[in-house]
Parts: sequence; C-alpha cells; structure tokens
Amino acid sequence: MGSSPSAAATFAAAARIVEGVARRGQSVDAATRDIPHAASSAVRAVALGTLRWYLRLLPALRRLLRDPASVTPRLESLLTVAAHQVVYARTAAEVSVNAAVDATRLIGVPRAAPLANAVLRRFVRERAELFAELDQSLPVRTAHPDWLVQRLLDAWPRQAPAMLEANNEHPPMVLRVDRTRTARHAMREELRARGIESREIQWADTALELARPMSVNELPGFAEGRVSVQDAGAQLAPVLLDARPGERVLDACAAPGGKTGALLEHTPGIHLTALDLASERVVRIAENLRRLGREARLVTADLRRPQDFWDGQPYARILLDVPCSSTGVIRRHPDIKLLRRPGDAAAFARQQGELLHSALTLLAPGGRLLYATCSVCPEENEEVVGAALAAESKLRVAGFPPHAPRPPGAQPRPVGLQLLPGADAGTDGFYYACLEKTTA
Repeated sequence: MGSSPSAAATFAAAARIVEGVARRGQSVDAATRDIPHAASSAVRAVALGTLRWYLRLLPALRRLLRDPASVTPRLESLLTVAAHQVVYARTAAEVSVNAAVDATRLIGVPRAAPLANAVLRRFVRERAELFAELDQSLPVRTAHPDWLVQRLLDAWPRQAPAMLEANNEHPPMVLRVDRTRTARHAMREELRARGIESREIQWADTALELARPMSVNELPGFAEGRVSVQDAGAQLAPVLLDARPGERVLDACAAPGGKTGALLEHTPGIHLTALDLASERVVRIAENLRRLGREARLVTADLRRPQDFWDGQPYARILLDVPCSSTGVIRRHPDIKLLRRPGDAAAFARQQGELLHSALTLLAPGGRLLYATCSVCPEENEEVVGAALAAESKLRVAGFPPHAPRPPGAQPRPVGLQLLPGADAGTDGFYYACLEKTTA
C-alpha cells in the first residue's frame, strides 16, 4: 500500500534540505531555496526535526546498511527523514516507510526503493535495541557532535546536561509588544479574543509567550508592527543599553533588525544608525523597520573601517551584537549542530575582538557599549571582553542599570551575564556585558 502523494513530496523536499545542510554545509534557509514544496511549513518542520536528531538517527541507520559508503547522500538523507518520522512523529510507522519508498522516485533514485523499504522496516523492528546500545554515548543520545558536548562540559560542567536537553526542545514563540502603541495586557486580551492563549513573562515587561507557535500572518497586530517575534532573552538588550531620548545610538551589527526595532520602541527619540556589512542584510533591516513604522539611518559598511561611514561624531550608546557561533540558539536552528566546527569559536573570537576594538573608537567618553552574543562559549564572551579591558586603558565594566531585570537562572560571569538555553528563564542562550569609556 502506497503513501499519499503529498507525504512522499514532503519527504523528498525535506531530504533535499537535510542533504544540503549535512553534506554541503548550507544553512536551512540556503538549502531551502529552489526546492519544490520547501516553503511549506510541513516540509520545514520535518527537515528541522530530522536535523535536530540527525546525529542520533544516522548511526542507527548505518548499522543496518551492508555498505553505508555505497548509499548516495540524498538517499541517506531520505532514510534519516523517514527514521525521524518513525521515532518522533505521531504518524504510523507503516505510513512513513511507504512515503519514503515512494519518495525514492521523486529524489531520482527509484531503483533504491527496495533497499529503502528493507532498511526502514528493519529500523522499525530493531530501533529499541539499536538505541539501547547507541544511547550509552552522551553525544549520540543528545544528538550533538562530540566536540561540542565536550566544550559544553568543560565550560558548564553542572549545567551542560540540561543545556543539551534544552537544545532538542521545540522553542517557545515569544512576542515583543510595542508598548508605545499597545499595553501588554491589552495585547494579551486581543490575542485571547482570537482564541490565541499567551502568558506574560514577569521579568520581561514587553514579552508574551504563546501557548503554541503559529504563523505571523495569524497574529493580530503583527502586520502593522504592534507586535514582533523575539525571544525574551533578546528583549533585554534595549534595557541594558539604557539609551536616553536625543542620544546618538549605533546598532553596529544590526541585521536582520530585531534589536534595532526593539531599541526604537524602548526609547523613542534616539538618533539611531543601524549598520551591517552586507547590502542584502541591510535590506532586511529596512523591511523590518517599515513594518514597525520606525526610522533609522541605515548604513552598509564594515564596522572595522570607520573611515567608510563615520562622520566623526561619537555615539553615546553602542549595541554590538557580534557575529558568533550561535551555540545559544541551537533549539531554534538545529542545523548549527552540523554546520559548526571545533575551531569556529576561536575564529569568531578573533573577529569579535576586532569589532569591539573598532566600536570603542566610536564611543563617546562616558558612553556605554553593550556587547552581546547568542553564544554559550566563554571564548566568545567574557574572554573577548576581558581581553579588551586589558588592552584599553579607558575602558571599564559598567554595572547593569538598576532597573534592569535579572532573568531567573542567569549566570554571573567574571565579566557580564550569561543566559543559558532552556534554564529557569526559558530563554535562548545569550551573553551580555556592559562597558563604559571613562573620561579620565
């Protein structure tokens, strides 16, 4: 008995995405382009779920293959998609096997249908025994690369097991309410009137967590910019930067513009410049600000070359949300598990140090710089900031503003504060450090 055409097409499109990430090093977004059906939410959900558990599923499947090296990357990706559906989806195993067999034709390997059928039926029968053995390994059980598990255990020995579990959870959908236009309680009632349940996050006064994720097209207030989608941890940035109306503010690595919009909502009246390196990324900032009905000066430039964009007037506040390994947002971007390599954090740290040094040259005496990452690796966080403090005689650590909330479970570091993914606050992983240029 065959599967529905839509199920086979979903499996085929998801397999192409998984292959693009696992074998060609593409992000999910890059791998999704030009793939039929890939824009559908079903395809994306299947692909993301497969990538989330890829490093647990693939070793089990390879145990069932006589010659794993002879299996094409696309067929291997299809088998992994089907195995994910068998283990983690509510669909009957028989339906998933049939969909995968039918999908062999759609991915261009119809002669592999008997192999796919035989391997997947064995997987259905033997998966409990396979995982009983393979799950003795912490990296396999949690579907993380060995090096990343060791990195987390070294940096966070007590918290690492919970972090690994949190990385495999489905992240909550959190809204940021523009309180200059809508009170949070009023937005919650507006959502409830549409049958959308939410809860207020007590320590983040702009945040509402939805009971279930949904398309932004269904959200009242989204199209006109009264609400945006943003993790509660990211919503801390404007509070910690503590800008004042009338000040010159630089959002130094601004794309795609989530924090840019949050800064303008939090402190109307600032003179904000939003800068990013690539023109297509600056276009995304412009699109976000257009939806929010906010304005900023948009600049395409390399922060490390101030002569290309700076008018010589210092900034009172700078948000430096640097490019990083993104190891704090794996639950939202499971492809990170397959894309990152052991040396990436060190490479990012070198770039981050350069960006921080350059940003400090633009900061006014007495001004505040907020250094931020979505990494949980100390070498990208307190070690970068610590090196800057040692090298810059006019730089000091600034205390967080007295009115700034302290999310539950936030970890004080030698410099700054670390939010861990899935900890008591339920946020993604973020690092923040406030720095000040002294007038001495």
